[in-house]
Amino acid sequence: MRTTATSNSVMNPARKTSHSHPPRPAQDSSDVEPAVQALRRFRVIFNAVRTHFQQVEKITGTGAAQLRAMSILREQPGIRLSELARVMDIHQTTASNLVKTLIGRKMVAASRDGADRRVQHLHLLPAGDQVLQRMKAPYIGVLPKALQSMPPSTLRRLNSHLDLLIEQMQTDSTAALTPLVHL
Repeated sequence: MRTTATSNSVMNPARKTSHSHPPRPAQDSSDVEPAVQALRRFRVIFNAVRTHFQQVEKITGTGAAQLRAMSILREQPGIRLSELARVMDIHQTTASNLVKTLIGRKMVAASRDGADRRVQHLHLLPAGDQVLQRMKAPYIGVLPKALQSMPPSTLRRLNSHLDLLIEQMQTDSTAALTPLVHL
């Protein structure tokens, strides 16, 4: 069993120290282009997410997306796959693949115990619950947690600016429903 300090650092790797504000990226000098400054900030974010995923896997032996799925099944026993996908904000195929892996690892069970026998209801098994007990709740990643803590007006501005970046990258927006699992 890990110590509380380890679990807390996993849930918030940028944990506040004795300062009154969270750590900021290294100060950019005025001779660094704004595009490079922005790139450095993305590196800080991506590395924090990657570190979080690695620590979650080290502590629990499972990935962060699977951990999140199991936590939802604990909160909502009998949930349908489509509802799990909606709650996780991922594509149903992605949710199906997550669940198949968890069923194979005997952490989740699927049953057809309703009026409509075509619909599978998902349940967390004791092995899955044991994995969840290795981590402190909430079972949400550092990036979603940070975004949820930001004021709505800031998020609207951030979303607007990120839309411009996505447009400049000329990238496919279908990845919006794919979890950040392998950074």
